[in-house]
Amino acid sequence: MAVPRSATDWMVPVFGLLGAIGLVVCIWLIFTWVPNDAVLFFNQRIFYFHVGHAFNLFIAVGVCGVSSLLFLWRRTPRWDDLALAAAEVAVAYGAVVLVTGSVWAKAAWDHWWVWENRLMMSLLLWLVLVAYVLVRRYAGASADRLAAGLAVFGTVGLPFIYTMVNKGDQHPQAGTNGNVATLTGPMQIVFWLSVATFFCWFLALIASRVASTRGERELRELREQGLDAGLLT
Repeated sequence: MAVPRSATDWMVPVFGLLGAIGLVVCIWLIFTWVPNDAVLFFNQRIFYFHVGHAFNLFIAVGVCGVSSLLFLWRRTPRWDDLALAAAEVAVAYGAVVLVTGSVWAKAAWDHWWVWENRLMMSLLLWLVLVAYVLVRRYAGASADRLAAGLAVFGTVGLPFIYTMVNKGDQHPQAGTNGNVATLTGPMQIVFWLSVATFFCWFLALIASRVASTRGERELRELREQGLDAGLLT
């Protein structure tokens, strides 16, 4: 459901504060409580930032795709506002995923980038999101509908990215067979805490961008009404 206007008034400060507190706690636990990995040793700690952002990237892309479908179906501006906000947040989270993934790859493979399945699909998804934002900014009157189509296309790729570990590539795994649900002990606790922390940031950013996007749209509508009434030139 699209974010109501009243919700954005409290979501930004509340979830922003929760995210800030969670980040401090996560950093402290990651570097003081979680044990070193048997293979990657200290370098494994990037996992909590990398996978935590990846989970929320998937959520952001899903929100963008579903909102875009609803916008194409109903032509309701609030769904378009939510889709745009989710896409912008997804671009930021996707950049973090790619950068931290490169750090992890350097520790695991001694290369910053390897052309394996999940990395290529993740890069493609991020480029689709960047294209969405560029289309919205520069494509003119039809930008909202063109971008909505891109969002739906990007969302279709999520299941392929998620299931590509153990599908013939060498992507580093967390948990048995790449399943984070099999993590135990401190790793499990800190991992889910990191996911919750970055989700708080996600909600705060979404609410902030929805409010900003709505304000910009309403300002454009007022300007058009002023032009039609001859009050502006």
